Amino acid sequence: MPGLAASELIFENIKLPQDQFEVHLMHWIIPEKKESLENYCARLLDQITHHNPVLVGVSFGGIVVQEISKQIAVEKLIIISSVKSSKEFPRRMRFSKTTGMHKILPTGLVVSLESLLKYSFGIAPKRLELYQKYLSMNDKRYLDWALDTIVNWQQEEPLDGIIHIHGDKDPVFPIKYINNCTVVDNGTHIMIINRFRWFNEKLPDIILS
Repeated sequence: MPGLAASELIFENIKLPQDQFEVHLMHWIIPEKKESLENYCARLLDQITHHNPVLVGVSFGGIVVQEISKQIAVEKLIIISSVKSSKEFPRRMRFSKTTGMHKILPTGLVVSLESLLKYSFGIAPKRLELYQKYLSMNDKRYLDWALDTIVNWQQEEPLDGIIHIHGDKDPVFPIKYINNCTVVDNGTHIMIINRFRWFNEKLPDIILS
């Protein structure tokens, strides 16, 4: 499951051995009005075609696959550049939950793409062109729902057995707030894109171990 507003293209360079794995890429859908995260994830189950799948989620997608794992049996749960509980949110996100500041972001303007990229990927405007192709969900209904859902996520403790892969240079979810993870040196919030060789090398063993 890709990250906030991102398309399946963020996984385009992830190549797992075809004789060992069958990969299914999930995508975002438009939320219903005031839809709960639980109900949204229940609707996403239509995209899962196997019993006991290995779920992999990036950023907000990591939160989503954790919620999906509460509804179906999974073989393994892996999150990348994400958080295992609301306790791992940086202070600015906890502040946003208290003040509702996230609700004043100009999502009606597609957050000017530049702002959306900075919020979801943690990248600077000068790299805007590099990542435009990875954003697919720019609907105001989705963006408003997603931002509010993230900051109000209720999970207080990590799920048992979860595998967390995180970069030590992640500006969105800084490593200083993250516990019990596999650290990728010099990995940023978009390391699924620009550190894909690490994942191609390590993910098969992580999944099969």
